[in-house]
Amino acid sequence: MDPERLRRRILDWYRAGARDLPWRRPPGSRAPVDPYRVWLSEVMLQQTTVVHATPYFHAFLARWPTVTALADAGDAEVMAAWAGLGYYARARNLLACARAVRDRHGGVFPDTEAALLGLPGVGPYTAAAVAAIAFDRPANVVDGNVERVMSRLFAVETPLPAARPELRALAAGLADPEAPADWAQALMDLGATVCRPRSPACSQCPAPGDCAAFASGDPGTWPRKSPRAARPARRGVVFVLRGARGIAVVRRPPRGLLGGMLGLPTTDWSEAGPGPEAIAGAAPARRNWRDAVAVEHVFTHFSLTLKVLAAEGEGEGVEWLADGAEGDLPSVFLKAVRRAQGMSGAG
Repeated sequence: MDPERLRRRILDWYRAGARDLPWRRPPGSRAPVDPYRVWLSEVMLQQTTVVHATPYFHAFLARWPTVTALADAGDAEVMAAWAGLGYYARARNLLACARAVRDRHGGVFPDTEAALLGLPGVGPYTAAAVAAIAFDRPANVVDGNVERVMSRLFAVETPLPAARPELRALAAGLADPEAPADWAQALMDLGATVCRPRSPACSQCPAPGDCAAFASGDPGTWPRKSPRAARPARRGVVFVLRGARGIAVVRRPPRGLLGGMLGLPTTDWSEAGPGPEAIAGAAPARRNWRDAVAVEHVFTHFSLTLKVLAAEGEGEGVEWLADGAEGDLPSVFLKAVRRAQGMSGAG
């Protein structure tokens, strides 16, 4: 493999047909780009597709056009706006980082990878991505797409996640110090649109002759992966109480799963599931609860079955979410509301 030739082919491919994304500068351009937009997009795109994240990106910019405006926002406002993007710890980190930029850096993002790493919630990938894309700083930007491209280019036999240090080193050896922003985004685009997880479109690749996995005849078998452990299953009960003011909700504890979000009253979630006393203790009111069947939801580390109980009336220790605002709830609770309403597609 000739690294210089490979970089040229990939960069030429990217510059000829880069995805048009709202947080990017045009390929080949050295025009300034707002680091707030780059950082916001990178946080949203963690564990989320471009198609799903883009409407949220536009909504956040319309509501909070600068990092200082976001920093000044209330926690509940931001958490509600984040609902539907999942992985809610990211929303808490988003606020913490925005406030650090406001308080420590006068509302201006630092322009080096090392300084960016000093911000709360900013890890090696995000720091490298913002440094490269927003400030055109040389950086080794390695996300899941880049790992996949490297594993196939070099036919790395070590399975993920153990292969990550090796893949980072291989990516560092190809990084382009002359065009950091374009190179980082070129590899992201290559992984997202051509070197896909399943059915890689090798006929559209700008450098198939440089790819050891392509030469093997079965590139889709890379990256190698360790056997996946079975996902634990948990169970619980959730209460949908509808009253004159809307649906009864509670503020979840600031730490932990869905921390700080509005949610429905619920028992703890455990493998054994709750007993009768736990169910009675978690109910927001004494009512004749009707069984609205269960909903299923999958989190990163476990699957969840929630039995939905529904009733009408007033409750204790709850807030009220106005009718029509159910979209502000995390997806697992929105499913429960829809199940209680008898809507289809809730499971």
